[in-house]
Amino acid sequence: MISFKILKPFFLKNKWFYILGVLWLLLVDILQLFIPEILRGITNRLETNLLTQRQLALYALYVLLIGVTIGFFRFLWRMFIIGASRNLEYQLRNKLFSHLLTLSSSYYQRHKTGDLMAHLTNDIHAVRMALGPGIVALTDAIFLNIAVMVMMLRTTDYRLTVLALLPMPLLVVFMTKFGKIIHKRFKAVQEAFAAVTDKTQENLSGIRVIKAFVQEEAEINAFKEKNLLLLQRNLDLAKTFGIFHPLLQFLSSLSFTIAIWYGGILVIEEIITLGDFVAFTTYLALLVSSISSIGWVINIMQRGRASIDRINSILKESSEIQDFHDAKNLEKVKGSIVFDRVTFGYSNSSENILEEFSLKIPAGSSLGIIGKTGSGKTTIANLLVRLYDVKEGSISIDNNPITNIKLASLRKNIGFIDQDSFLFSTTITENIGFGADSYDIENLQRVAKVAGLHQDIMEFPKQYETMVGEKGITLSGGQRQRLAIARALIKNPSIFIFDDSFSAVDTDTEERILQALRTEMKNKTTIIIAHRVSTLKHCDKVIVLEEGKIIEIGDHESLLTKKGLYYDFYQKQLLEEVILKN
Repeated sequence: MISFKILKPFFLKNKWFYILGVLWLLLVDILQLFIPEILRGITNRLETNLLTQRQLALYALYVLLIGVTIGFFRFLWRMFIIGASRNLEYQLRNKLFSHLLTLSSSYYQRHKTGDLMAHLTNDIHAVRMALGPGIVALTDAIFLNIAVMVMMLRTTDYRLTVLALLPMPLLVVFMTKFGKIIHKRFKAVQEAFAAVTDKTQENLSGIRVIKAFVQEEAEINAFKEKNLLLLQRNLDLAKTFGIFHPLLQFLSSLSFTIAIWYGGILVIEEIITLGDFVAFTTYLALLVSSISSIGWVINIMQRGRASIDRINSILKESSEIQDFHDAKNLEKVKGSIVFDRVTFGYSNSSENILEEFSLKIPAGSSLGIIGKTGSGKTTIANLLVRLYDVKEGSISIDNNPITNIKLASLRKNIGFIDQDSFLFSTTITENIGFGADSYDIENLQRVAKVAGLHQDIMEFPKQYETMVGEKGITLSGGQRQRLAIARALIKNPSIFIFDDSFSAVDTDTEERILQALRTEMKNKTTIIIAHRVSTLKHCDKVIVLEEGKIIEIGDHESLLTKKGLYYDFYQKQLLEEVILKN
């Protein structure tokens, strides 16, 4: 049974397209049944020398009219059935893409991009083929087989029909067995294709790293292995068809052999006429082609089934981060934040990153976070925007637990600039305005100036309409970070989170940006995560993390006087600056 259950709403909505399409298709099949009868009449009249030129012209006109009518109805069923399948492809791709965007960040840590791309391309194409051309071939196979056998039995000697159809049960047995093998091998092909897609995407995205480390040959060899596996899987499938189709042709030829041998005897013995024999072989040709197409139907349906199973597996996934049933929108956010005994660990690790972590951030204040790599700095930011949910404890904004706030409302009120500074393959204007409901060029330029990017943009030939390239590859690391800052600023949120957002700019540029940001961040809650002490020295409060715990807290000056880990960071960075200057 093909698992197309998820498509039930689509079928209900588009049922008339399929019903009318199948109706036009059946009319085409019915018209095809007239051709053997015309040939019967012509042959019988020729045999008895009763065919006149007028009758011959009339028969030719019948064939012409049938051909034109078949062409018209064939156009109609293509528009209805194939058109509906194209609409299905469009809607299913939208459904799958929309669902992917609802899934949690952890899902993308477990699944590769190439595999997901294969679902959105090859798998959806296979489903469309099953529910477009597949339905056409299935309808033909069922109706023509029944209709042709009825016509053969009614218009010709039944013994000839029974003998000619003897090989047909063998066809059904072989097609059933081969169908299971095709399903299994096509699924393997799709998985191998996903591996090739993923390897390609990964290498093209990381091309600069590959070149920098002179790993072209190693990556080419790695790709060859993936591609070779795809070749082998395709050859396995091709071998199956290499046996399947010749076997169908052989069994079909047995039917024709029987028909010619026994039908010839019946003509010689004048049990049936020559016209009956010609009509019978024409019917048999229709039957054989129809039965042979069952092999293609099984192939296309098994491919569709394998693909819809893969798509189903994604659609069954649910986001770990969802709105609770009583979640509400935040209307006016002041920005006070409380972490209350928060414990959290990532699913791929047995250890907790944060352990009973507590912190209060007053509304409108600025907090700096510093610590060694892996101390939990970024985790704090990820939990605040609910990319992950805490194991124990709670996080509140304005005394509202963030689990009781709708995700869209929560994230709309937070301007999050993460470490990656991901940019889209579009213009600078569209990248900056990405998260804003609306914006104008004046506001766009204002936030770019605050982020220290405006001057750089004006030096580009197309200025704000400059295409940044895939992942912002045409920009420097510092320019990407500053563009990401501008993108957060234009949202005008109540809370800002800067997660190592100044690491790619020099200290002088950083100081200018921070100076401009102070006005922008006035009366807004600001969290700055950094590795440089100079980034945090103007924050109202700074916390020092170690193994997910706060080991020092205070402002810049008070932390220096404690001469703890913060003081060590400061001294090392002063030494680095001296070394760089010399």
